[in-house]
Amino acid sequence: MPDLRTKDSKTEGAKRSEKLPQSSADALLASPLRERISFARVPSAQLYDDLLDVQIRSYLDFLQEDVPPQERKPIGLQKAFLANFPVEDNQGILQVEFLGYSIENPRYTEEECRERELTYAKTLKAKLRLSSKADPTSDDYIEAIEQEVYMGTIPAMTSRGTFIINGAERVVVSQIHRSPGVFFDETIHANGMKLYSARIIPFKGSWVEFTTDINNLLYAYIDRKKKFLATTFLRALRKDDGTPFCSTDEEILA
Repeated sequence: MPDLRTKDSKTEGAKRSEKLPQSSADALLASPLRERISFARVPSAQLYDDLLDVQIRSYLDFLQEDVPPQERKPIGLQKAFLANFPVEDNQGILQVEFLGYSIENPRYTEEECRERELTYAKTLKAKLRLSSKADPTSDDYIEAIEQEVYMGTIPAMTSRGTFIINGAERVVVSQIHRSPGVFFDETIHANGMKLYSARIIPFKGSWVEFTTDINNLLYAYIDRKKKFLATTFLRALRKDDGTPFCSTDEEILA
């Protein structure tokens, strides 16, 4: 005799499942009262800072595009212009002054630059004034001409903090800069002899390095290029009046 109770229970369960439009898991996810419970001892951070804010803000401060020319701070592009202007000729008759700069929007969109393998860049123009004197000894200028001059293009940064160069999207990678100073090092040669070196790293300019070899000779390097004897380097140094610091071997050894 068949088990009618089991059959009825299966039939009833099948009917109940047909009435449900979705599974219990879907219903739980769709519920507006769903709440996530965390058992961690340290609460997780809910808000995160914009990781691209440093690069984007640095780029905006470099251009100061939205700042009026007379209100721009001496930083970035403005500082570069102020450091190189005014410019005078050898006779002191002509002078070129910097008055300000303007930046125009890119000619092509980001998508067009990717498809046509172009550089997504802005146009840079500078307003300059050319003045002339009748006499180099005079302080008065007799004529002045002001004109906006095309200076070139500047790569434009996208909203993602990237640049498009020749159709390829690039990003600026921060690197560790070797701090200026004097650094000494000691190594051991294969024959067991100790070799010494000293590196002079300036804030700006060429690196100078002195090293010894297995013959106890002292060599000098400039920007890690071809080496030469340190005595040659010392003889090449000059004072303000043009006289050498060391002209003889005795002065070098002293």
